[in-house]
Amino acid sequence: MEKVFRLPDLGEGIHEGEIVEVLVRSGDSVVEGQPLLIVETDKATVEIPSPFTGVVRTVHVEAGQVVHVGDPLVTVLEPGEKMEEPPRAPESPAETAVPQKPAMEALPVPASPATRRLARELGVDLRRVRPSGPGGRVTAEDVRRAAEEAAKAPKRPPAIPEVVAFPSREEGAEEPKGTPSEQEPVAPAVAVVGRPSREAEDRVPLKSVRRVIARRMAETWARVPHVSHHEGVDISELERLRQEINQESTDPARHLSLTPFLVKAAVAVLKEFPYFNASLDEARQEIVLKRDYHIGVAVDSPRGLVVPVLKEADRKSITELAAELRALSQRARSGELTPEDVSGGTFTLTNIGALGGRGFTPLINYPQVAILGAGRARLEPVVVGTLEEHTVTVRLMLPVVLAFDHRVVDGADGARFVNRLKALLEDPKRLLVSL
Repeated sequence: MEKVFRLPDLGEGIHEGEIVEVLVRSGDSVVEGQPLLIVETDKATVEIPSPFTGVVRTVHVEAGQVVHVGDPLVTVLEPGEKMEEPPRAPESPAETAVPQKPAMEALPVPASPATRRLARELGVDLRRVRPSGPGGRVTAEDVRRAAEEAAKAPKRPPAIPEVVAFPSREEGAEEPKGTPSEQEPVAPAVAVVGRPSREAEDRVPLKSVRRVIARRMAETWARVPHVSHHEGVDISELERLRQEINQESTDPARHLSLTPFLVKAAVAVLKEFPYFNASLDEARQEIVLKRDYHIGVAVDSPRGLVVPVLKEADRKSITELAAELRALSQRARSGELTPEDVSGGTFTLTNIGALGGRGFTPLINYPQVAILGAGRARLEPVVVGTLEEHTVTVRLMLPVVLAFDHRVVDGADGARFVNRLKALLEDPKRLLVSL
């Protein structure tokens, strides 16, 4: 009896995915738990294991195809059940003359999803890579080495375009009459063959993570009335504290960045303003206040923008958050995030300070209610005092922005939220007390 395996529910908010690679073909024997396909979603790249043991009868999908939850992927026959072979058309002489590829050529190469993605990005054929991993598994280093060898290999010189001469007119033909302006234009005597015309544009398929990002951003912008509140925060004292803490560590890789401090400050303010740690149930017309504080942090990865989530950020110290964020960021850049890593967020932080920028307006990570953004901190002159008596001092100023859903909270609420955040970041002692 045949069994149809359909795309299962891959987690929260995931309704579709793109087939990255098909690991089996018709006639292959599979066991329960064996990977059948690699699927890339907006959250992660995952291997889809087989729920059955048997023989693959039909593969319904191919690489590059977008599938939705419930779509058929593979049909599997029970062990011992014979697969009916479709009648073959008589082979033509031309078909029999074509040499067939060895059967091993079509089998999948053992490699992790991250390694397969790296191979696609570098244009490396995994079947041409010498494996060094256990059991003949191709590693990321094998792929990079193959790409370097291919780059060093001598390239063939470009083909010289063929030049074909055409007679201007047939022999014995009469000379055209009339003045030169009255004569018909004469075709050029020389034509260049084989030189392709220059394209005026390139077209790149909108696929995988970029397609999902495009759809979700358009949906967010269309459904949510965004309001943004901007402010400058004096983090001079916080920066001195951060540098002092980092000087005590001999490992630069474990130094604290500004982001975990922003996360802890945001959690403290969210406890005071719970409507920013919420979502809107439009169907039931209810505001859902979240009791957990799962803070998503936007990460720039080769796959595009991903948002791994720091779960229960209110229960972790700044150093614990920093360590977890380093691990999540590394997995994001290597393409090894799991659906669990990117699900369940209640509030989002995006810090583009490393890239620069005095300010920006982030889009809310729907269905969340708000997102906090931070730009690059700069030394700026700040006037202190009154209109009559004042001084100018240099302070480290951080541009921040809070974007929020105006259906749930008002502009005055956003201003109060940012003012409280500003007070905590400008006074590290007050921040520590609020933890």
